[in-house]
Amino acid sequence: MMNYMRAAVIACAICLLFPTAGAYAANTFESDYTYDAWGRAKRSPPAFEWADTLDGSRMEKIKVGSFDDVYVADDRIFVADATESRINVFDTDLTFLASIKLIRDEAGKIMVSEATGKQLMLANPEGVFYSEALGELYIADTGAERIVVLDGESYSYKRTIEKPADMVGVTPFKPSKLVVDKNGKISVVVQGSYEGIIDIHPDGTFSRYFGLNKPRVNLIDFFWKSIASNQQKEKMKKLFAPSFNNISIDSEGLIYATTFDPSAQDKVFRFNSKGENVLIQDGYFRVIGDLPRVTATESQFVDIAVSDYGVYALLDKTMGRVFLYNFEGDIMNVFNSIGNLKGNVKEPTAITWFGDKLILTDKQFGSAYVFQPTEFGQAALEAEKQYFHGNWEAAGAAFEETLERNANYDIAYTGVGRNYLMQDVFDKAMYYLKLGNSRGYYSQAFAEYRNLFIQHHFMWFVLLFVALAGALFYSEFRYNKKNG
Repeated sequence: MMNYMRAAVIACAICLLFPTAGAYAANTFESDYTYDAWGRAKRSPPAFEWADTLDGSRMEKIKVGSFDDVYVADDRIFVADATESRINVFDTDLTFLASIKLIRDEAGKIMVSEATGKQLMLANPEGVFYSEALGELYIADTGAERIVVLDGESYSYKRTIEKPADMVGVTPFKPSKLVVDKNGKISVVVQGSYEGIIDIHPDGTFSRYFGLNKPRVNLIDFFWKSIASNQQKEKMKKLFAPSFNNISIDSEGLIYATTFDPSAQDKVFRFNSKGENVLIQDGYFRVIGDLPRVTATESQFVDIAVSDYGVYALLDKTMGRVFLYNFEGDIMNVFNSIGNLKGNVKEPTAITWFGDKLILTDKQFGSAYVFQPTEFGQAALEAEKQYFHGNWEAAGAAFEETLERNANYDIAYTGVGRNYLMQDVFDKAMYYLKLGNSRGYYSQAFAEYRNLFIQHHFMWFVLLFVALAGALFYSEFRYNKKNG
């Protein structure tokens, strides 16, 4: 009996001291879940499932080291292999097309560096980007501290972008990831740089450092600095802006970026032309991946992939998970994990859209995994696509389809309710928006419903007012007459 009592006391103490300890086992899953309005992890059908694997078995006589970056454009898949210093190219059927290591001219001859007299070749490239607008292939040749630009069809040499002569600051020019807009402006991420993303003009000249990444403020340090003398402040540890680790670009030309620096306020960014973070975060919680109250491990994003209709996928390196968000910042689904099953990863490095599919790369396995939407995922993506393009009725129908496959999908209730709100069917809108825990849209529907109710029953309000006024007048009349 005493042993049972001791166990009960210890259990109560653990619950009081660590109130979330029990939540980890109860509310966390390996994959295939989402979050509700109260921050609880809820089981969900997976939005994507493994479909195929791209690895060295598809490449005869080409040694594969690692898959460090991937980009899909113009019906081709470009993979950066930093270990073997190659860019490998595949078609949409995952058939091997070419491997780029030695740089050749238009005649197909290997080029020789004028400075060293040696053959011109790639050196540990960590990033690759293909510009469909310009028809050029851009390679972040990290080991050689340069950007190599090739022709998009023949892969022949076009130009090299070294460190701009007019580049200011202390950031070393060691490109790791890069994107290029329709006008040819290059945005470059250098790992560990606290000065921001480097913007380069099409002619290779320096433009600016771009993107504000605010650090978290330690209130204790802030207090001591506020009362410290100038000499003491000089000896205190300086606070630098956290660095970015990856970058992407959407169809509007806006830059997305990620960071896993623990000192950063935000983890995901969507920058406007001023470098301000304009990422919409109207979901239940901020875009941070797993919630600290639910999991003991903080999500660390290594890459972001943005679709043409605002849905973006974030790749977490700590647990190998993919977090799917819509344009408004609602978390749609969480799938995949670290492991040894098909599609599982060991050291995730990059993610990109492949039509409505997703490709994940793994550095340790030297592989890329193709994930295709499930029936639930396809319906969810179609709903977001239609809503993004303003097709309310089609979006509402697609959201209703997702509810048939996942009755706990809050976004779908909100989507259906939002469609009824657009059609001025306010009573049904309120019903679905309440199920979706969408307070903002519910308030709009309720306000419209109340106004419509008042309009339809205005005469009854007038008659009631007249009756009350008459009763008050009669009461005053009788009182004055009685005491008159």
